[in-house]
Amino acid sequence: MIADELTKIDDERLDLVTVTAIDVDPEMNRAIVYFDSMFGEEGDEGVIEAMLEHRPRIQASINRQMHARKTPILSFRPDEVIRGAARIEELLRRQPNTTPIEPDDSSVADTDSE
Repeated sequence: MIADELTKIDDERLDLVTVTAIDVDPEMNRAIVYFDSMFGEEGDEGVIEAMLEHRPRIQASINRQMHARKTPILSFRPDEVIRGAARIEELLRRQPNTTPIEPDDSSVADTDSE
């Protein structure tokens, strides 16, 4: 729902944004919308600012689609899990190619000698 609504909003700060997860509290009072964007960490402030500006529209859309009495108040945060995984992947890519270590034949028990 939120991702669909973001595509309808004409705001270039939201052009390259992906909603990665949503964490809603059990009482449906608050929800944290996690996002990632091609702007990277440098663009987080602009993305959050844009999402906050459009929050009433996004919440109204959720309310219409859910037919709920209460719509959670949305807050927005960058998805650090996605970014952490990307950092690990980049570090692994930078490592020089290494040859896997083959097991030493002397450490393997010879079961055929019996």
